[in-house]
Amino acid sequence: MSSTPPPHYAGLVTRTLAFALDAAIVNAVAIVVGATISLAASILHLPSAVRHVAIVLGGVALVLWTVGYFATFWATTGQTPADRLMRIRVRDGRADECVPLLRALVRFGGVVLCAIPLGAGFLPILTDARRRGLHDRLARTVVVHAAEEPGVRT
Repeated sequence: MSSTPPPHYAGLVTRTLAFALDAAIVNAVAIVVGATISLAASILHLPSAVRHVAIVLGGVALVLWTVGYFATFWATTGQTPADRLMRIRVRDGRADECVPLLRALVRFGGVVLCAIPLGAGFLPILTDARRRGLHDRLARTVVVHAAEEPGVRT
């Protein structure tokens, strides 16, 4: 028998606050980068077609940055910077380890799907025994409170 206590699953409010903080980080970086590129481009007198292509490329870069931010953190450490602040961690639902990158990408796609019907995909977090939303079920993940390790500050 294992003497480890069962995990303490994170609830909707904690997870929502962490996601909102992460969204603020993603957007702040995007705004700074976009403003810098816009200022640099304003010096150059670019044709309108080039500006339109640059706008499309900027949109693609924003999507890649957002997906990469979440998926990379979930797959490498299990925590985004805001998750770390809120002391929660995304884990594999069957083992106490980080999720592989492909499942982290599936989880992000699930987050988008959950948000489309006015956030209804997140409602199962309120009733599920392991507090999993649709995105957690799709990626077979859980969100737990990060364990306090002796000598390690989270």
